[in-house]
Amino acid sequence: MPYLEIRQIPHYYEWVTAYGDRPTGRPVMVYVHGWGGSGRYWESTARALSPEFDGLLYDLRGFGRSKVAALTESGPTTLYELEAYADDLAEMLDALNLERVYLNAHSMGASMAVLFLNRYPERVERAILTCSGIFEYDKNAFEQFYKFGGYVVKFRPQWLAKIPFVERMFMARFLHRPIAIADQKAFLEDFLLADYHAALNTIFASVSKKATEVMPQEFAQVQVPTLLISGEKDIIIPADMGEKAAALSEQVKYVVIPKTAHFPMLEDPQTYLAQVREFLAQEVYAG
Repeated sequence: MPYLEIRQIPHYYEWVTAYGDRPTGRPVMVYVHGWGGSGRYWESTARALSPEFDGLLYDLRGFGRSKVAALTESGPTTLYELEAYADDLAEMLDALNLERVYLNAHSMGASMAVLFLNRYPERVERAILTCSGIFEYDKNAFEQFYKFGGYVVKFRPQWLAKIPFVERMFMARFLHRPIAIADQKAFLEDFLLADYHAALNTIFASVSKKATEVMPQEFAQVQVPTLLISGEKDIIIPADMGEKAAALSEQVKYVVIPKTAHFPMLEDPQTYLAQVREFLAQEVYAG
């Protein structure tokens, strides 16, 4: 299993290409997963686009196969800020000698990707943000979310994965259309294995007063041609939040995929891929 050491943490990564697991020289599309997941759920999308792009999948620090045992107890919480994850990606591209890439990021990973676009615009040809948006600050709602999120992160017994059909119940709030059972099981497994400190601190970083102030500014600064895709039925990051974010920059094109929720690339892959290919085929997006 291939790993790269970034900031003393072994980061899992893999290539998905038209000819196996090694880059072929085609343009590279990097896939960034969201909270609690791993690069595994991007695999079908990467395979579908492999005739055009070499796909680079990796697991964010503390999630999936990128373990943080060395820093779990003593590492500062700044390690779990979205800016830190953006810098991790830059170091990974350096280590792989990738100067310029395409970027496809989902959910929390998409928030991190916006920061990456503004910190390293010269390194991204085009970007796709899937299920992203901007929140409005609500002190009471955020505090309740932290309380609930803390409980969910703390209570994750491994035996949960052995309960019949539990993956369907776990994924129900994320989906409008069914997805493959294998994908549902993989997401549950990744959630149960996520590092406690990484999972908890990224909740605080992603849904915070600071984020409600910073993210609108970041979206407004985007200069890289970007496609933002929302799921019409998404209750995690509702489509109106994506629409508000996209309206802040003329470089961001906005699309809603009907009858999908938080995983449109898995719920309706045909429509999702058609939208992505159409965007990537455009010579210049003028706003």
